[in-house]
Amino acid sequence: METQGVHAVQLQTGDYIEAWHNGKLFHQGRVTVVVPKLDLFWIVDARTGTRRLLDPEALVIVRVSEPRAGTPGGTASAEPMPA
Repeated sequence: METQGVHAVQLQTGDYIEAWHNGKLFHQGRVTVVVPKLDLFWIVDARTGTRRLLDPEALVIVRVSEPRAGTPGGTASAEPMPA
């Protein structure tokens, strides 16, 4: 499956995303701050609980449905965000 990265302007606070690089999941979590003018956004990483600044130009960002209780990831119905 080929996906394209999303720009920060397409995200909203509260969206749950996964950030992929070279086919590997690097980060996942809820968007906390979006800075559209800089095309950057922050998430709280679900695995570590730390705040992460993500660059959509360096990662493939995928919005996923709400994570299931007790699991750090979203459900299997992930959809790539349009560019």
